[in-house]
Amino acid sequence: MRRLSIVGAGHVGRALGRLWHDAGVFDVAGVLARSPASARRGVAFIGAGVPVVDAAALPEADVYMLAVTDDQIVPACAALATSRPLEGAIVFHCSGALASGALEAARQAGALVASVHPIRSFADPEAVVAAFAGTYCGIEGEAGALARLSPALEAIGARPVPIDPAAKTVYHAAAVFASNYLVTVLDAALRAWQAAGIPEDVARELARPLAQESLSNVFRMGAAGALSGPVARGDYATVQRQQAAVSAWDADTGNLYGALVPPTAALAARKR
Repeated sequence: MRRLSIVGAGHVGRALGRLWHDAGVFDVAGVLARSPASARRGVAFIGAGVPVVDAAALPEADVYMLAVTDDQIVPACAALATSRPLEGAIVFHCSGALASGALEAARQAGALVASVHPIRSFADPEAVVAAFAGTYCGIEGEAGALARLSPALEAIGARPVPIDPAAKTVYHAAAVFASNYLVTVLDAALRAWQAAGIPEDVARELARPLAQESLSNVFRMGAAGALSGPVARGDYATVQRQQAAVSAWDADTGNLYGALVPPTAALAARKR
């Protein structure tokens, strides 16, 4: 087994570390965190490794995973590069928003660099470990690094998907659209129903079949085929009345409604 040292003892680092340890893919050598307690919790969850709080004390390894926040990737990489030889090692981070170019300090030190972004929520690491198989991971970086990381991901049931590093931020925004902003739009629907006198718990039940069927249709037919409603029918008189009424009720939600009309019209044109 190749030795893996982990920088960052958060949910992502702990879950991936445990998956690789349990599968016998990597020998987890060490876990670096900001506090001794956090490092110890990471090691306890993974079931292997030495807890450390200083980059210089992190055991040397063949592969280094930087599972830290985006703003800590560059300084963490720099600390790693100045604390040990990296010639021939693999250094990768798990950010969805930054490309592997953020690891320039490691590359300059002779490492092969990459990024691996699992496309799922890590709010519950135990649940992630139990149901990780089938998870897609956006990957990009140097060919030598990906040639070793891709089989390691596949060994824990992941599905690596190569992405364009130049479009990494747009790639990450796609996940925001598919997850975060979807919740925001549903919240607008729930609040609008409540404004019409419908209790929140009932509003959720009204939204459930509409949202679930729409999602099912998107994944079955594609977005254009799944589109319905007044814009899809070309009923812009209704659209204008709705936007005016929503704006009168809540200006911010009215702005959201109006911002969604042009891209929905473009989608309707694709459907036709």
